[in-house]
Amino acid sequence: MTTPRPYYRPDAEKSGEREINVVADSRQKNYVLDTNVLLHDPGCFLNFRGNHVYIPITVLEELDHLKSKEGLVGYQAREAVRTLHRRIDGRGRQCVSEGIELSNEVILHVAFPDASVRSIPGRSNGQGSMRTLPLLEAQKNDNEILACAMKIKEQSHGTETFLVSKDVCLRIKAEVCDIPSQDYETDKIKTDELYTGYCHLTMSDKSIAKIFDGGAKPPKSIEMLPNQFAIISSRDNDKHIALAKYDGSHLVPLKYTNHSAWGLVPKNLEQKMAFELLMDPSVPFVTVTGGAGSGKTILATAVALEKVLEQREYRKIVFVRPTVPVGNDIGYLPGSEEEKLRPWMGSFYDAIDNLMTIDKESYGGKRSKKGEESSQIEQFIEDFRKRGIFEIKTFTYMRGRTISDAIVIVDEAQEITPHLAKLMLTRAGERSKFIFLGDPSDNQIDNVLVDSKSNGLVYVIERMNHHAVTGHVTLRQVERSLLAGIAEKSL
Repeated sequence: MTTPRPYYRPDAEKSGEREINVVADSRQKNYVLDTNVLLHDPGCFLNFRGNHVYIPITVLEELDHLKSKEGLVGYQAREAVRTLHRRIDGRGRQCVSEGIELSNEVILHVAFPDASVRSIPGRSNGQGSMRTLPLLEAQKNDNEILACAMKIKEQSHGTETFLVSKDVCLRIKAEVCDIPSQDYETDKIKTDELYTGYCHLTMSDKSIAKIFDGGAKPPKSIEMLPNQFAIISSRDNDKHIALAKYDGSHLVPLKYTNHSAWGLVPKNLEQKMAFELLMDPSVPFVTVTGGAGSGKTILATAVALEKVLEQREYRKIVFVRPTVPVGNDIGYLPGSEEEKLRPWMGSFYDAIDNLMTIDKESYGGKRSKKGEESSQIEQFIEDFRKRGIFEIKTFTYMRGRTISDAIVIVDEAQEITPHLAKLMLTRAGERSKFIFLGDPSDNQIDNVLVDSKSNGLVYVIERMNHHAVTGHVTLRQVERSLLAGIAEKSL
């Protein structure tokens, strides 16, 4: 049985109480949070139901420093500070240090490291005595957080204490110091195989014919999700392959098989499936994943141009891309928001460049010289931007907005956190279509706050694939060039 712990209860003041002693449940645990966990999910401390959550003072100092930065990290830091402020404001310094009980049975503490620690106790040497490790470098934030976890463990009288961090190096140091550690697992997908958006079936020619004659029920042996596709091989003819989509009750033929967008025609089965979802106005949220050169960006851009400029189904296109720079943030760059974002928007510019070339050739036009083409692309984008038809934005400028009558393309969505993915989708107004693009492979993620199983792209794919308003397709085939395809497979 653990020692009783005092903490502050929000309704205590009504009864004249300020502190109460509660006999701690032996199943309660202590969780010490690293800064990167709060940056990943600003409300993470609310997910440790029934346990004590400690935020070291060093973490607050790091958040205070980061909140003024540009880009995703600065935004997440500000969100974390706001979330903590809403829970802590008005509770008093003493109560915060001793613990505040939140509505979901989480007891939140702000803790200080033990400055008196001169050595770090290690694991047993097997003869009953403990090894002593030298004190780690002072004034290093990770080490102060580790010292804080050690102090909490020593004073908890047997209660299990864990350090929660997305920093692998810190978790290793914690294990060396006999502090159990773990990654933040709440919003990680629990499967090794990401939903692809399609399945493979084998059916008779007669059954396939039924699909194209009003629809047919899928085989009982397979459970399909809304807007999932089926690549169907004929049992009677090896060369006969058909595509169908599940509408929630039946397999039905594709509507846009013979369509093009801004002169672009899908090149393979996977692109045809993605094209179907992108063109369909009844599917307001589409995710497309794939490696470099698979065609995800040019497909989305072509459909957006077709829907906005040709068919006038939407009023504008909003291009959004997270800024995760290797060097300085965009705040260091000169110019307006659009000018600062220009280096990050190369994929959109390249897509429009290629599409304008396709469009000219489709209508018998002549290709311009290289310099003229570049100038024309810049002028094309600038003209529509000034008219409010093109917008180029970062997540920093999305808070509080409602985006209506627009197609929103979020490129490199594997770089965003689940919190930011939710922020983006909750901006959706009437008559809007959101498209998330990206490659969730670990080697394509530069944001240290996420990985292949905890980024916002895979999070929304797995959490929303059972809704009829969403659709997803994974593109595996590289169409950019022979060299790009070989590089994608071999390197």
